[in-house]
Amino acid sequence: MMIPFLMAGMLLGLSAGFSPGPLLTLVISHSLRHGTKEGIKVAVAPLITDLPIILFSLFVLRPFANSRAILGIFSLIGCLFVLYLAYENFRAIKQTIPLKQQDPHSLRKAILVNTTNPHPYLFWFSLGAPMIIKAWGDKPFTAILFMIGFYGCLVGSKVFTATLIHKVRKFLMGKKYLYLMRVMGGLLILFALILFKDGIKLLWGG
Repeated sequence: MMIPFLMAGMLLGLSAGFSPGPLLTLVISHSLRHGTKEGIKVAVAPLITDLPIILFSLFVLRPFANSRAILGIFSLIGCLFVLYLAYENFRAIKQTIPLKQQDPHSLRKAILVNTTNPHPYLFWFSLGAPMIIKAWGDKPFTAILFMIGFYGCLVGSKVFTATLIHKVRKFLMGKKYLYLMRVMGGLLILFALILFKDGIKLLWGG
């Protein structure tokens, strides 16, 4: 069971890492304006902002860890959220690079952007925390692998973008970026189907 959770974490992390959004835009703009170091500061912001969200979502959901019906419902909710992520990937547009100069304050701005972004909250309450609980039920190390896969790919993809932004600029603004988004969107749909199957199984058995 460890490898499927690791792969799920990596897929979700890559999708979140490369998907268009305020944090990726901030990584790109700060890397171009102020250098790779400032872009990396933005990239690591989720490691700071997500911990309170994860702990709170686990605190809320942990009492229901042994309830098949509740876990089934959250699995179906997670399915819907993953389908929404897939939809966002399919409707992705080419990245634009803002050129306006401003003071860096990269990490502070990234923390503010990520804290006010609804996606982390939706992700951890609807999908992330239930998956951690399920993985922990298999083995604690399985849950750790899921987290390593998710944040390794989430932060890693943004650090990759910040480090190679001048070389991948054409990629982010070209068709290859759109193709990548659609491939990950397709993989997310497959993952959503697995969550749907698990949810139905938990609710009705079999």
